Amino acid sequence: MKAISYAKVKTDAVDAATLAQLLRGDLVPEANMVSAEWREAPDLLRARLQLVRQQVRVKNTVTGLLAQYNVTAVSALPALVQLRVRLLEEQRALLGEQAKQLAAELNPVLIPTPAVQRLLRIPGIGRVVAFTSPSGSRSTASGGRRPRFASAHDFVSYCRLVPGAGNSSGKTRHEARERAYQGGQPLPDARLQPRRRPAIQSLPEIRAVYQRLARRKPRIVARAVIAKELARIVYYVLTKQEAFNGTVKGKPLSRTKQPKWPRLVSPAV
Repeated sequence: MKAISYAKVKTDAVDAATLAQLLRGDLVPEANMVSAEWREAPDLLRARLQLVRQQVRVKNTVTGLLAQYNVTAVSALPALVQLRVRLLEEQRALLGEQAKQLAAELNPVLIPTPAVQRLLRIPGIGRVVAFTSPSGSRSTASGGRRPRFASAHDFVSYCRLVPGAGNSSGKTRHEARERAYQGGQPLPDARLQPRRRPAIQSLPEIRAVYQRLARRKPRIVARAVIAKELARIVYYVLTKQEAFNGTVKGKPLSRTKQPKWPRLVSPAV
């Protein structure tokens, strides 16, 4: 499809011919349709993520003003700048309150769903990450049609956990996925990458794997490996529609999450 959008000569006739060639070779990507009854919740979630993004932007603006005047307290700023900061803080509080209101509307709709309940039992997966998952939750919302990702590798790549590579003249150059990322916009906002730090800190089995990797590789690589493993668990739990079996890399975990809200007493199946 990029051949059409990036073409130097772009006319209806050229676009039609290009589409015909792609269709003949079965190269047109299949879209992931969400059923009509499930469209409102993802739209509301995107609105919440937009409010959170604006809230962070306001906070960064205040931090930039403090750095611009080389002070650490708002009271040390000039009077007019202090007025601007007060308005920004009021805006930030309003955005936070609106985000909480949207979350309160989403909780009773999404939390009882089987996909979200399966996700919440995986280490490092919280409520917002479970809501934003583009794998099982969207395939569940699409009415049981074919999952969005054909393999676990595709899902891990969508989570920005696979580095890009450029090979030329016998040389290999790896590029950061953050710069080459072309996935859905809600993903980086919600940090869909399974939160490896809480999982490493709270579970000794995962921490042992991380420490073993960190002795041989940089810490950022070790954390990425943990995140990849958790992302694969997310993919298989949702595509197979099975509860998390409590193991990571074939080793059972010493403890699992307690059955408390937003996790129900019994996992949905």
